[in-house]
Amino acid sequence: MFKSAIPRPWICSRCIQRQMPARLRRNYVQSTPSATLETPHLGFKPAHSRMSVNGIVPGAQHDDRTLRQIFDSPDFWKEFSQSSKAGRNIGLFQNRYLTEPRGFEDFANTTLRKAKKLVEKVLGASTADQYHRIVKDLDRLSDLLCRVIDISDFVRATHPDSRMQAAATRAYAMMFEYMNVLNTTTGLAKQLDIAIEESSRMTTWGEQEQMVAEILKRDFAKSAIDLPRAERERFVTLSQEISEVGPDFVDYMAPEKEHLTFQSSRLKGMDPMLVRKLTQWGQVTLPSVGGPAIAALRTVQDEATRKEIFQASRTSSRATLERLRTLLTKRAELAKLSRFESYAQLTLKDKMAKTPESVNGFLQALSKDNRPVVEAEVADLIMAKMIETNKSHPTLQPWDREYYMSHILSSVRSRTRNPDFLSSYFSLGRVMQGLSRLFSRLYGIRFVPHETLPGETWNSDVRRLDVISETDGHVAVLYCDLFSRPGKSPNPAHFTLRCSRLIRNDEIQEAASSKDPIFSSAEEAANDGMAMSKPHPEGVMQLPTIALICDFATEPESRKPSLLSFSEVSTLFHEMGHAIHSILGRTLFQEVSGTRCATDFAELPSVLMEHFAADPSVLSLFASHYETDQPLPYEMVAEKLALDKKFEGSDIENQIILSMADQVYHSPLPLDPSFDTTKVYHYLQRTHGSLPPDPAGTSWQGFFGHLYGYGGSYYSYLFDRVLAKRVWQKVFDSGQDGGAVDRGNGEKFKDDVLKWGGARDPWKCLSSVLKDERLESGGKSAMGLVGSWGIEGRKGGSAR
Repeated sequence: MFKSAIPRPWICSRCIQRQMPARLRRNYVQSTPSATLETPHLGFKPAHSRMSVNGIVPGAQHDDRTLRQIFDSPDFWKEFSQSSKAGRNIGLFQNRYLTEPRGFEDFANTTLRKAKKLVEKVLGASTADQYHRIVKDLDRLSDLLCRVIDISDFVRATHPDSRMQAAATRAYAMMFEYMNVLNTTTGLAKQLDIAIEESSRMTTWGEQEQMVAEILKRDFAKSAIDLPRAERERFVTLSQEISEVGPDFVDYMAPEKEHLTFQSSRLKGMDPMLVRKLTQWGQVTLPSVGGPAIAALRTVQDEATRKEIFQASRTSSRATLERLRTLLTKRAELAKLSRFESYAQLTLKDKMAKTPESVNGFLQALSKDNRPVVEAEVADLIMAKMIETNKSHPTLQPWDREYYMSHILSSVRSRTRNPDFLSSYFSLGRVMQGLSRLFSRLYGIRFVPHETLPGETWNSDVRRLDVISETDGHVAVLYCDLFSRPGKSPNPAHFTLRCSRLIRNDEIQEAASSKDPIFSSAEEAANDGMAMSKPHPEGVMQLPTIALICDFATEPESRKPSLLSFSEVSTLFHEMGHAIHSILGRTLFQEVSGTRCATDFAELPSVLMEHFAADPSVLSLFASHYETDQPLPYEMVAEKLALDKKFEGSDIENQIILSMADQVYHSPLPLDPSFDTTKVYHYLQRTHGSLPPDPAGTSWQGFFGHLYGYGGSYYSYLFDRVLAKRVWQKVFDSGQDGGAVDRGNGEKFKDDVLKWGGARDPWKCLSSVLKDERLESGGKSAMGLVGSWGIEGRKGGSAR
């Protein structure tokens, strides 16, 4: 029932290919509303007080220029951030507890006391008025737990100080343990049932409150709350065992052969400098997985050598496969214990798909739409092999795919301009400026740079942006840690550190009675010192607080700004799609705020933003040369897009097969002693793929780390890619005639999708925004319909 923010559920197949056996970080996303109650002694003027009567902020142009400068000019940032170097430590994210490592313990213990008091209140409810408040109380309880868990999880993964990491880890463990206790506390579930029954008679709850009640009830059921005591204890044991074997599967996945050795002559075609680095005593030692192996598969001319490398890179160790088998078996047992047919059925119950049958219907429809595209790509690869080998009817082998794809792409690149030249038009500051301008046009919000206070951030490179609305003032805080530095994870990540929620007046009164000296007001104490909105009739709104992590390269001794590749621009737009969902998902309950929605709906806003990143009218808002200020020639982007899509069908096919494997692996089949994950994977490749399947003896599924984090829901990103394409076509007119920057289109998407967070059935949101009644009730037919649209709307799919 109680859970922290939702992890992002997908990574593209090309990223998976590059993935080394190492810990995969969970990336969190989440929630929403309105201006600030920052205390006067901090020198911050509430944003809403700067609004003029017509909603235009007088300093908007100045803020726009400053936004670019704080990211593009280290000298300007140094001067801008001077105030963060003096004064008292305000705490990480302005959380007054987090001024030192010991503060995490104080934060967790204080929160735990509040949570236990709230649990006593819910368990003791007996009057109609008390039952009427139960959903509000349970939502607040969930928020209290997430306040500690989400910040602690971020700090333990990101903060450079090992003492802070250790303290955050302890706080995380303390609160997570208590969360597990609550999830099996039968009294809470029984009180919720009574409250729901009372509400159905009195019809006293609004739409958001009813949705939260349904979610909490469903989550209690998934926590085996109704089982007899012995079975509930077995459920807890299984859950703990899964939480141990899952990370072990991800952390220790390894190939059967760690290295291969070759004479250098066998690696002809590979970069000589790379070969030299791998050579010792006349032998080349090549790691079987990772960058060098991929480079070899793309460039080595000798087919027998490529075959050997391919087989080693696709064969996981026996220990890895055994851990995977254990994980899948325990999940299947957990589902059976919980009275579900399979783990996929359990996990899909609160998703848009609802059932494994609906997921498979979607995947089969999508596969049918995609197959002609893959067949055409395979024909191109066979033609390339025929030309190189001078054979009239060559057979395309699995180890040929990367090699001939690389050849074809290289020949196309040689006829176009160097795509790296694009980066000169994408300084980081200009891209951030462009995002702010785009959001201003579509949704009436913009980014305003804000000085960071002492102790507020985890690194001096972190920029704080306040998100300002034309109508509501200050609506969110965004911390941007975007520059590369030693020891930092290279993976882009988005964390929601705090969700939107109404802090009600009784909570503020409760905080006033504690008289904690670290806070200067009761409102501040009620939100740990973090950002809040202007007063609400029933209290104040806690603002969503978001951290965005990227790893963009800089030249420390140069005045040149950080220049992004087009791929990095798309990544930044994608992450900002999560952020805009958090910012505009304006709900009174944290349980349904922002991206706390169905997992297979959560990626829609972020994937949609990738379409905006490639639109000429959007790029014209900001893309100009960092030295000459000349606008970007769009034909350069068009060439890059065409190149990126050259083998997109093959990539989609791979994702479809992985998604199908995910469904089979989380069916009841793992309970059968004869179940073999390798046979399943190879069978799916043979029956649903047009590309040559992996040869016998290989077992790539052992490297599929996302089976742990996203078991049963790996299809979600493909699903949201289709939905995003449809929304792009139907709502934003595929960008034609300025559709990508039209305020009316933006308001429609906001009103029908973004503002609801998880507080409305996503099928109803889609039906409304797409004006398609076939979607309103969801189900297998709607899933199949979405699959038939295809990711690129091929074969007239946009008209279906």
